[in-house]
Amino acid sequence: ADILIPDGTDMTAWSVVACDQFTSEPEYWEKAEKIAGCRPSTLRMMLPEAYLGGPKEQGSTERINAAMSSYLEGGLFREYKNSYIYVERTISDGRLRRGLMGALDLEEYDYSKTSASPIRATEGTVEERLPPRVKVRMSAPLEMPHIMVFIDDPDNAVMDAAMGGRTAYDFDLMLGGGHIRGSLAPDNAKVDAAVDALSDPEAIREKYGDIDKAPVIFAMGDGNHSLATAKKCWEMLKPELSAEERETHPARWALVELVNIHDPAISFEPIHKVIFDTDERDFIAAAKMYFHGAEGPGHTIKLLSGGREEALSLTGFTIGELIDECEKFCKRYMRINGGRIDYIHGDGEAASLASAPGCAGILLPRMEKSELFPSVTQSGPFPKKSFSIGLGPDKRYYLECRKIK
Repeated sequence: ADILIPDGTDMTAWSVVACDQFTSEPEYWEKAEKIAGCRPSTLRMMLPEAYLGGPKEQGSTERINAAMSSYLEGGLFREYKNSYIYVERTISDGRLRRGLMGALDLEEYDYSKTSASPIRATEGTVEERLPPRVKVRMSAPLEMPHIMVFIDDPDNAVMDAAMGGRTAYDFDLMLGGGHIRGSLAPDNAKVDAAVDALSDPEAIREKYGDIDKAPVIFAMGDGNHSLATAKKCWEMLKPELSAEERETHPARWALVELVNIHDPAISFEPIHKVIFDTDERDFIAAAKMYFHGAEGPGHTIKLLSGGREEALSLTGFTIGELIDECEKFCKRYMRINGGRIDYIHGDGEAASLASAPGCAGILLPRMEKSELFPSVTQSGPFPKKSFSIGLGPDKRYYLECRKIK
């Protein structure tokens, strides 16, 4: 991609964590404001979700577009034409996460539940969340992604092919975000070949065996709704373009960071289901009745209710199907017994909450990395709130940009 990176500015002030983090902590964003000050910052080109519904949301689209135009016209950026950028991110616990910045073709992406495209959503896309994002992107001259997309590359060939180039940036991220270093891939052809090999039929057969569905090559990690927004905008723009223009228009692509799912710094954490304000007495019995016939060696869930707990091993489900079935059961139980559901991170916290009077819950198993691609291939996107990828400070920070007009 033709990647834009600021030149000659304070990069710590420039780079800010994804807008959907720290949504209940406005004090985090106040600290970010102080660090950015009057210097160029990606904070001026997005709206933290913590501000949604408040006075800072009013006029935000116009302010964002004005900031983008100002940075472009003021010569802030250096453009790296037709480049990949190899990223090394030291996250909060000291582990190193490797990534690759490049552009995905939105013509090869379909976020619907029945999608068979090579680029696919891993969690359900909520259409109602797209219109405000579409409004911003359709009028914006730049894209500035926090999108992370997984590849299944056991040999780590893609990242290895991208290493060894000259440095594009190297700095500490603000507010506990760790350190980040980016370098230009020294040989685009080698990276191209390594990426192309991910869709080689023999390599797919070796990883997944004989499958009867089109495999996932690029699986959404973070920023699912941002990539869906880019797709939506492209579909809206296409009718206005000639066939020739559609082949080269910059809005056809979306800038993302590819990350190998086998990277040691990637870990999946389950998001548990806890029901509050319910009659919990029959919860465990009702769950066992709901899953009757599916008991057997496989994934194990833990049922909690009124200080009691019971493990239940279930067979015949992909991990995505299991999470979906647990969600369906919880909703059915609430229709009969009342209550409200919340989605809780952390085994101990979820168990404590679910064991209180008037509460019940299901502790879900931790998803193995090897399960993500086969599960999405076989049963489509996971339900919402299925798993978490790392802590808030470790999420992708805004940094690189690309022209989309």
